[in-house]
Amino acid sequence: MIERRVRANARVATGSYAALDAEGIEAWMAEVLRDFARLADVGAIIPVGHGAAAAIIRGDRLACPPLDYEDAMPESLRALYDAERDAFSDTGSPSLPDGLNLGAQIFRLESLDTNLVNGTQILPWAQYWSWLLCGVAASEVTSLGCHTDLWTPLAGKASALAERRGWAARLAPLRGAGEVLGTLTPAWAQRTGLPVDTEVYCGLHDSNAALIAARGFAEIADSESTVLSTGTWFVAMRSPRDAASMDTSRLDEARDCLINVDAFGKPIPSARFMGGREIETLIGLDTRRIDIAPDQPALLAALPEVLDNGAMVLPSFAPGFGPFPHGRGRWVAEPADHATRRTAVSLYAALVAEASLDLIGTQERLLIEGRFAEGQVFVRALATLRPDLRVYVGKAHNDVSYGALRLLDAALPPAEALELVEPLDVDLAPYRDRWRAEAGRMEETA
Repeated sequence: MIERRVRANARVATGSYAALDAEGIEAWMAEVLRDFARLADVGAIIPVGHGAAAAIIRGDRLACPPLDYEDAMPESLRALYDAERDAFSDTGSPSLPDGLNLGAQIFRLESLDTNLVNGTQILPWAQYWSWLLCGVAASEVTSLGCHTDLWTPLAGKASALAERRGWAARLAPLRGAGEVLGTLTPAWAQRTGLPVDTEVYCGLHDSNAALIAARGFAEIADSESTVLSTGTWFVAMRSPRDAASMDTSRLDEARDCLINVDAFGKPIPSARFMGGREIETLIGLDTRRIDIAPDQPALLAALPEVLDNGAMVLPSFAPGFGPFPHGRGRWVAEPADHATRRTAVSLYAALVAEASLDLIGTQERLLIEGRFAEGQVFVRALATLRPDLRVYVGKAHNDVSYGALRLLDAALPPAEALELVEPLDVDLAPYRDRWRAEAGRMEETA
């Protein structure tokens, strides 16, 4: 990792819906690439993006602003869409709120502009940026296979819904995540100062990039394992030992389980919850206070007080998501002390994560990666709750970019070794049992 740049997300009002700030991201990207051109010899660009977005293009431009998946869809329109969706058993895609099902976004956009079906192509979000840079339009399985309603992971083809609606025919040609689509257009070479022969790769879905990164470690590699990627979303992705050990019929659509698809087309049982967003809601915007190194001793020291007082957070503070989608989040014996409060929130994240792991049948190994992997209460509590697992953390903060780089060179070694997590020296079973009982009651009465 030589340099890293970030930009806060922004939403753009269109009058009909909230859109992603494609124009602002493009301007920022051009500026960053100009800076990078002065830092090093850039030979390749691999776009990585979230899965709940698409760009609809006509000719050489966007046909409409891309939807922001958190923009609520009108209920009457959602009802019409739900009536057309395929069964979860076919797509591995649960019915999710707002625009998290990509098909719902396209359905909504077409209801606003009936001309949108004419002369347009549909590109997943990561591939929009590769198209913008090199002019070659593509689709890709990790982006199509993440709760979009557009793909059938077990059959490896477009869904019946996508065929019926004509979306399958408008999807850009399918290419592999690690394929070179082309080189920078002359306009982008001039705009950025990058070499004209800079290769642009197809790119992939962000959680799948993290999965490829995890497989770069000898402890994970091709073994039975689960990767828990932590950020705004906590996404648990299980790589089964073999097809015989994967029973997708056990996945619970109502509890935010789904089937992702890895970069090589293999179905990946997955479960998720909005962990980072819930932590932010519970402790404020400065979520670093859960995981920054100087605060860890104080959070660990507060653990006995949390357990003695029965302080706990009940799900969910992101209604509609996760393994407890109907629960209305609340505190029990809410602590006044800030450190104790953060410790209870860390335990909450571990308990919800454990529930997600149970839903996908996690076995043998777990790698926790992403920014919350440095939260000692969180990771050590999870290791305590699941003593049957060897729990590792990845300390590097470039897991997604490392995964993308492994598409160029699968033998590329990781920058840092994994660390085996030491369980806490306390018994969390009674606390977990009380939490599960309360969470279950809340879910039943919601």
